Amino acid sequence: MGITKLAELIRSDAPDAVSYKDISQYTGNIIALDTSIVVNQFRAATPTLSPLTGIFFRTLTFLEHGIKPVFVFDGKPPGEKAAVLEKRAQVAGWSFPNLDGTASSQTKECFELLTLLGVPFIQAPGDAEAMCAWLVRKGIVHAVASEDMDSLPFGANILVRQLNAKKDSEVIEYSLPKLLEKLQISHEEFVDLCILLGCDYCDKIAGLGPKRALTLIQKHRTIENVVLHINRKTYSVPQIWKYREARKLFLDMPQFDTPELTWTEPDEEALVNFLCHIKHVNVNRVRSRMEKFRKTQKEREMERAVGGGRQTRMEDFFRVTRKREQRVEAANSSTSKAKKAKST
Repeated sequence: MGITKLAELIRSDAPDAVSYKDISQYTGNIIALDTSIVVNQFRAATPTLSPLTGIFFRTLTFLEHGIKPVFVFDGKPPGEKAAVLEKRAQVAGWSFPNLDGTASSQTKECFELLTLLGVPFIQAPGDAEAMCAWLVRKGIVHAVASEDMDSLPFGANILVRQLNAKKDSEVIEYSLPKLLEKLQISHEEFVDLCILLGCDYCDKIAGLGPKRALTLIQKHRTIENVVLHINRKTYSVPQIWKYREARKLFLDMPQFDTPELTWTEPDEEALVNFLCHIKHVNVNRVRSRMEKFRKTQKEREMERAVGGGRQTRMEDFFRVTRKREQRVEAANSSTSKAKKAKST
């Protein structure tokens, strides 16, 4: 579900926090993808096909654009999310939701596919959105790609939606710092606003719309104060309301081990064996897509060579990438040295 009507509220009350871009503008960036959202997109769009096919095609397109994807998978969900997951499982026709965080057979197949594509993946200890946001906050990745808005209250500075590589599709980018500045609220207050709007971790106040919720937070600053100042006859506050637990989940993010992210060249023969001989994807589709990928990569190499760029070989792209925060640190150090030299 994500955060109910948050995108609409941002567009109406903080439009400066939204920008529209082309996928090519993310060339050279590492992007963390909430994998469950990607899988569900393909399930909805092509229910008769395995989501593995969609992940195969989309991942190659990202690589062709010079984007380094990192797929993040859900781990064990927090107990506060159990009711939402049970409801989703019922709607989807599943016998029961995955509440213990064990990797399903489909998830394991995704692991195998991504390994053969040479793309890193991370199994989050909890919700993937929280892990994605942590990766952004640590400077390990540039942005989170997800259709849900949860990564914003988790603290991701940049969220991108519609990063689906379609030619006629605009990527929508949300900036958390610009959003907080425009709404004149802190991150903590923004989390309380998201809880009032409706999130996956607790119920919401019945009848309270997004505009009214924003006004109340801007005036009273906390859920506790909002409850003291609303008409309880008009707005029904849940009797057992676990908003404090939800707030804690968004704000008290656990520390994760810093992952080492490595990209390698796709193994075409192993991909053909896995997708075509095991998962029964049409071999011509896989072969022709890999041929296009190789051609596109060579064209990019030639363009960089003509342009005098440093990265002129395919293997230069597929290498171990140091954490972005280290590169930023080095860049800042170089800038400081240059300024000192200039001043002397």
